[in-house]
Amino acid sequence: MIITEIKKLANPDIKVIRFERNNDFRGYFSETFNANDFKQKCSFFNDFSIKQANESFSFANTFRGLHIQPNMGKLVRLVYGSMIDFALDLRKESKFYRKIVAYGLYTSCDYAEWIWLPPGFAHGMWLKQNSMVEYFCTETYDANEQYCVPIFSEVVDWEICDKSIYDDFFAMDKGTLKIKESDLI
Repeated sequence: MIITEIKKLANPDIKVIRFERNNDFRGYFSETFNANDFKQKCSFFNDFSIKQANESFSFANTFRGLHIQPNMGKLVRLVYGSMIDFALDLRKESKFYRKIVAYGLYTSCDYAEWIWLPPGFAHGMWLKQNSMVEYFCTETYDANEQYCVPIFSEVVDWEICDKSIYDDFFAMDKGTLKIKESDLI
């Protein structure tokens, strides 16, 4: 795995890890995760280990989240499609408490990206096209420890969110958005 860049978002605890894909006339090959490379280049990840891997497929214009298991960190990757990833800081001691950030992920043959959300963040995804997402978790799923924060709740502070993503998200026809009723309450 060749990690080429690590970006911090407006909340610097959310990291975007970009890695190379090797291209030739057949397409591409990429090593999507290598624990040794993460240990060397992503020191913020060293205190964590992967305990569960998940994959989801969503039809275009679907929103999933904002879900949180307070002790679970997530490493999220778009396999194909188009996705806006949302991270809401719910760590009460954080200066970014209740502030949401968003980042767009798109399919590319040249590179792919992981987004790291440490424990204490609610996570959501707006899948703009038919999309497949893979995410690694630092804890196993526990239905008794999962909570939801509705994306359109007044609890969410959009102050540091990327303005173009915010404008795009709030300009869409919400009547066409595929979202579970329980994620709206």
